[in-house]
Amino acid sequence: MSDLLSRKFPEDVIAVGKPPTLAQLRAFSAVAEQLHFRDAAASIGMSQPALSGAVSALEEALGVRLLERTRRRVLLTPAGERIAVRARAVLEGVAELVAEAESARAPFTGVVRLGVIPTVAPYLLPTVLDVVRRDFPELELQVHEEQTPSLVDGLLQGRLDLLLLAVPLGVPGLRELDLFEEDFVLVMPPGHTLAGRRGIAHDALRQEELLLLDEGHCLRDQALELCRGASVTTTAAGLSTLVQLVAGGLGVTLLPRTALKVETGRAERLATGEFAEPAPSRRIALVAREGAAREAEFEALARALREALGRLPVRAS
Repeated sequence: MSDLLSRKFPEDVIAVGKPPTLAQLRAFSAVAEQLHFRDAAASIGMSQPALSGAVSALEEALGVRLLERTRRRVLLTPAGERIAVRARAVLEGVAELVAEAESARAPFTGVVRLGVIPTVAPYLLPTVLDVVRRDFPELELQVHEEQTPSLVDGLLQGRLDLLLLAVPLGVPGLRELDLFEEDFVLVMPPGHTLAGRRGIAHDALRQEELLLLDEGHCLRDQALELCRGASVTTTAAGLSTLVQLVAGGLGVTLLPRTALKVETGRAERLATGEFAEPAPSRRIALVAREGAAREAEFEALARALREALGRLPVRAS
């Protein structure tokens, strides 16, 4: 497009007349298809004199003769044949542009690029996708699983439209639509002294071998804040690996409650314990740019998700 805008046209072409209008292109395209003025005028709902005037104006604007007119028939000139192909392409492009604009005006249609953190995606996406399919069937979600810093950068740069992750972020220009809050649960081998206990003191972990996610995961930062003084001996790329390491007796870890059923179901040799109130927790939200064009849609999606996620072991926001 930039090449087209910067292209220099001969002065005699520019001086021929005004740029052609869509009405002129539509009239000429109808004549080129019908090769008959009366039939062409009827096909686009225009009077025959108006159609003839539009075609003449187009010839004047372009500075070329497009038609040969006789009493019995209408023929396209060689230039007219080439211009007819271009005219049809322009009219089709305009129709697609209008259709795209109409689609954009309709709520809950088109693509939404959703970014999700790895410690949320496997456990909440099934519910999110069910809600979208049920309540917003014309909405197309494109899911991107990345760590929080990458997601936030993608949202601010326009690569992503919406995020699903742990908050608060404390980033100016972003709006957080709270969904729910969930507790962390301590996961350990069955013979551990804290196995099955309720009301575990926060400082009880200072003497434990703590297994955490690799750096960059927000869940790691939350666990370190809770477990100051604990010995971090092993890190892993995902929660599934952490759980397997715990089952192997290498230490203990923390899981968000939404991940508990899925992850502990993959290993038999596990026990859990619950912290004393106030239990350590995290808050999950949808995050969008402030003043986003689809802000009202994101708010409606957040409301639908709050209702659906209420069936999970979480506290609605």
